Amino acid sequence: MSNDETQREILGELKKIRLAVEPKPEPPAPKPKGFRAEFKAFLEKRNVIGLALAVIIGGAAGKLVSALVEDILMPIISVVIPSGGWREASIPIGEDRLLYGHFAGAILDFLIIALIVFVIMKQLEKIGLE
Repeated sequence: MSNDETQREILGELKKIRLAVEPKPEPPAPKPKGFRAEFKAFLEKRNVIGLALAVIIGGAAGKLVSALVEDILMPIISVVIPSGGWREASIPIGEDRLLYGHFAGAILDFLIIALIVFVIMKQLEKIGLE
């Protein structure tokens, strides 16, 4: 037996071993029958219920943070800024107005929400949840 034949034979045996050891893909799940079963499978596969709950809770959290900013933080800031209505602050540009106060308020809301999410995620990492 020549060296080339031996190498081909070894290579063939290695390929057989590889095919035997490689994990086989799982067979596809059977298709649900009927509209109701398909809809239920869709909800479970896409985790739509969890996403819907996250959106609802996120909306409520946004309202909560806006209330925190407007009702608690802004009275404190209004002591520093005597005019008080900083969210209505604007710069006249011809006949239009550039509403920079509203934008600054939106940035402040965003930063507070981002800080709260950051703190929650850090706490979840400490207890081992992801």
